[in-house]
Amino acid sequence: MWAPGAFNLLGSRTAGVLFRSQLIWNGQLRANHWQSSLLELRTALPMRAEPPRKKKRVDPKKDYAQRERLKKKIRKLERAAQELVPIEDFIIPFRFMDEKRVREPKPLSLAESERRTKVLKQWAAYKQRQDMAEMDTIKRLVAAQEQALRELRLESEELYQAAILRDDCLFPFDRQEPLHTPPQATYEAPEGKCNDLTRTYTY
Repeated sequence: MWAPGAFNLLGSRTAGVLFRSQLIWNGQLRANHWQSSLLELRTALPMRAEPPRKKKRVDPKKDYAQRERLKKKIRKLERAAQELVPIEDFIIPFRFMDEKRVREPKPLSLAESERRTKVLKQWAAYKQRQDMAEMDTIKRLVAAQEQALRELRLESEELYQAAILRDDCLFPFDRQEPLHTPPQATYEAPEGKCNDLTRTYTY
């Protein structure tokens, strides 16, 4: 743009020198894109880093307390036994342990309610008579035993002392009973599909 004015003022020779210097300057600009012309706006190089942060002062007491807490946790983990993988087949869901009834009972009629009340009263009277009969039997047996011991003591003091000794063969009392319901020999299990829901654990 300023080349024609330069030709008029300085002549063709001076204009040629300026034109050659302009070409050299443009070539340098192409070689390095960070360079800027003296006649243009100058731009600074971008700072490819964040400003330095202020260093935090470390409290020795807090650092020591944190290290002690870590050591305590490590010792606690070393003392604790290895956690076993839970077996879901042996875990009973809480919904099966709930004794709340799902179905609501139907309302009873007046006749059925009176019949059940009468049966309950009869059952209570029967159990009372049974309990009284058992108590009378026990009392008669205890009285007969005491009478026999008194008669034995009149006969021989040694036999009486031997009779009132504790029988060591009765204690401790041990008895083996079935712990589970025995399987039914004629039971046929229904056929069906099995969905394997076993979880896999990775260590």
